[in-house]
Amino acid sequence: MLVTLLLSLMMMAGLFLLLLGGVGFVQNYSFFSSAPQEVRDAVPKTKPERFAGQHALGWVIIIIAFALMGGAVVLGAWDGIRNDFAFWQFFLRFIIMLLLLKAFDIGFFDWFLLCNAGFDFFPRFYPECRPVLGHYLFGYNRKTHLLHVILFFPSVALLSWICTLF
Repeated sequence: MLVTLLLSLMMMAGLFLLLLGGVGFVQNYSFFSSAPQEVRDAVPKTKPERFAGQHALGWVIIIIAFALMGGAVVLGAWDGIRNDFAFWQFFLRFIIMLLLLKAFDIGFFDWFLLCNAGFDFFPRFYPECRPVLGHYLFGYNRKTHLLHVILFFPSVALLSWICTLF
């Protein structure tokens, strides 16, 4: 269980780096596709680089983020194979990892950073969005979150089955 929690933390760190790289450094409007309409309307389509190589640094951060998240899944599978996990042990490990990641997404990103402007995260990079941030935004994407959670179960079942083949 400790390994599963550590792998979940790896995925959370990766998700945060993904947000930081995309919103803070690459600053491409397409990274706001999942943001509330009010925020998308406030954010400019393009922003100039604050320093030379800013966008390249953002893409490096994004690559590291995907490596962290993918690495957590690979390490979780490898550890389970090494310890002769059965299907349900793999299933439980991966579903816990994804549900904790979703809880982090909802609790930290949506509630803290977006609705409460925690750490002044979004306004630091996009001061234009400060007036539209607020508690009323919480839950704007609940259907998407619910769809993700529903899709976790067949995806994790498939991944668990593949892991039991090794």
